[in-house]
Amino acid sequence: MSESLVVCEVDEDLVKKLRDFRFRKETNNAAIIMKIDKDKQLVILEEEYEDISPEDLKNELPERQPRFLVYSYKYQHDDGRVSYPLCFIFSSPVGCKPEQQMMYAGSKNKLVQTVELTKVFEIRNTEDLTEEWLREKLGFFR
Repeated sequence: MSESLVVCEVDEDLVKKLRDFRFRKETNNAAIIMKIDKDKQLVILEEEYEDISPEDLKNELPERQPRFLVYSYKYQHDDGRVSYPLCFIFSSPVGCKPEQQMMYAGSKNKLVQTVELTKVFEIRNTEDLTEEWLREKLGFFR
């Protein structure tokens, strides 16, 4: 009747890289993009970026394939404070293959728990990933 939900493991090297990323000292925006290796059923590193804006980041995402990303964002609060929230963004564009979508959706929670993130967002269109969108989402965490 329904296909069983596939939950992929997270590559050990990626787990270490994500933990290091969490405690990075740099104050610029940075991102780690991850994808699923379908054959190994493993979440793996696709690419790392330093000093990348949300607008540039969206150009790095495939338009028809899901991706996970962890984004360290320099957030200037209205009161002048600066923080560096770590955001988990699940890019699941409309038009993805259903099997791909299910594999990513099934693995998302395990990945979020593994990297212990609380700011978890989803986009259905890569064009939605803008500074304005991110600031709006982060506004709920004040």
